[in-house]
Amino acid sequence: SSAFNNAGQRCSALRVLYMQEDIAERVIELLIGAMDQLVIGDPAKLITDVGPVISAQAQQALEAHVSGWQQRGALLHQCQLPGSCSTGLFVAPALIEITAIDQLHEEHFGPVLHLVRYHRSEFDKILSAINATGYGLTFGFHSRIEHSIRLVEQKIKAGNLYINRDTIGAVVGSQPFGGSGLS
Repeated sequence: SSAFNNAGQRCSALRVLYMQEDIAERVIELLIGAMDQLVIGDPAKLITDVGPVISAQAQQALEAHVSGWQQRGALLHQCQLPGSCSTGLFVAPALIEITAIDQLHEEHFGPVLHLVRYHRSEFDKILSAINATGYGLTFGFHSRIEHSIRLVEQKIKAGNLYINRDTIGAVVGSQPFGGSGLS
């Protein structure tokens, strides 16, 4: 839901998912299954998970981004747009595997999730790489390991840190919300 609801157009939407390689294959399988359950269509309908993007320019940029990664063999999965979405500004949700966050040179504000596999021994290095982007609006972390949670709380430079929950849904006006660095 953090990556694809609202067509991935929330400022706190999930853009990059780091997945420990020990569990990556199974989680990718589950993620693809969940993607295939997404309802794409009219946002006025309560059943809809993914509506259109904001403009034709955004649609074209997102489609070009996905196509470029597909040509590199990095597209793991892309949903099929239903016939009712053949007109309008719809972008099919996509899952792309990259090797590092620095492969992304700009934010892709839409239903595109980038996945990076990592080895547990690289955890500290990954936190540094994320911080090195200069952006830090929202960071989410899922773990039952208390030491890892504390390490993330100490090291990550983000205005909003979510532990074991999705990264969207802050209540504007009642919860503090702001970024760090360039965010």
